[in-house]
Amino acid sequence: MRASIEVADIFRAAGPAYRVAHAGHLSLAQLKVMSAIEHCRTAALGGHVEASEDCGQWRIAYNSCRNRHCPKCQGATARTWLAEREADLLPVGYFHVVFTLPVEVAAIAFHNKAAVYDLLFKTASETMLTIAADPKHLGARIGITAVLHTWGSAMTNHPHVHMIVPGGGISPDGSRWISSRPAFLLPVRGLGKLFRRLFLSRLVALHEAGRLVFFGAIAHLAERRAFLRQLSPVRKKRWVVYAKAPFAGPEAVLAYLSRYTHRVAISNSRLIRFEENGVTFRYKDYRREGAERQQVMTLATDEFIRRFLLHVLPRGFHRIRHYGLLASGARKASLTLARELLNVAALSDDDTTDEPDNFRPPCPCCGGRMIIIETFERWRQPRGPPGATATNRENAP
Repeated sequence: MRASIEVADIFRAAGPAYRVAHAGHLSLAQLKVMSAIEHCRTAALGGHVEASEDCGQWRIAYNSCRNRHCPKCQGATARTWLAEREADLLPVGYFHVVFTLPVEVAAIAFHNKAAVYDLLFKTASETMLTIAADPKHLGARIGITAVLHTWGSAMTNHPHVHMIVPGGGISPDGSRWISSRPAFLLPVRGLGKLFRRLFLSRLVALHEAGRLVFFGAIAHLAERRAFLRQLSPVRKKRWVVYAKAPFAGPEAVLAYLSRYTHRVAISNSRLIRFEENGVTFRYKDYRREGAERQQVMTLATDEFIRRFLLHVLPRGFHRIRHYGLLASGARKASLTLARELLNVAALSDDDTTDEPDNFRPPCPCCGGRMIIIETFERWRQPRGPPGATATNRENAP
């Protein structure tokens, strides 16, 4: 069912004026995201008419933009991705670990998304793999699924990586599975110190290699001394690494992944009102506890759009990555060995079923299968079926 207010509605109403007001300051990627969201599931992208095989009820289904920043286009992609991840799950506890960049570095990341976000992935994963391999801790090779989020609940600039990590790993000689303690994976203080050292040393190296750019209020950081002064406070600050107790079974892992992997800066379900004075939406204030954590905020429309566009990723940037046992090149062999060591049966190809590309929701009237009876191209409206009396013409969910 369509949300009462959508990001697309805001972009259609205020997007043209916003683009004019900020001409020359929006990237091509941001402009493409705005256009995709505005046209998503409209006649501009074409579509088809589908009808129930049983009762004849029909509806118009416009094509999706399939842009990864669109709040309406992540469902099918997430379902397919989760089906593949289900086959990778092992019968062990899974931990949720989060690596967060301090605010002083987040400002640098905003102007250098590809370089700094890539560095965040690499140093966070290397930190986990290094400390996990240390015999003083786990002494094993672990697997990691990492997901980049660049926003806080209020769409502020807050780069961090969420990781899902099995509670254990394969011994260096490959002869046994080493399990972590039931509610403890790795020491977070040790993770934070190594993460800080690796990240800062490599960030300075990027600066010295001329691979970072700076604009506006932080343009002065192009000068080496100013850059080092910017980083001086964070060298002594504790870098936050958060580790949560393991999930209660594989189903809980998949439920978590479904919430995090294909999320965008704000979902349509969090929008409350769109009026002349701005956009009102729900957010979480993590400084508060209990019921007070849920808060409501109203932003001027231009500010809402600006915050949304902060989180447009560079073209081709992968925001979901796998490391260690789950790295793409070695995943199949590593998981096969892990299952042998855990003495569990390997999954056959029949154990997982992918959702078909042409999946369509059933008829809302009779629950029957819907079939396509007409297709129409971009910027064209469909013709109603001959003699049709049905009035249900809602977009496909």
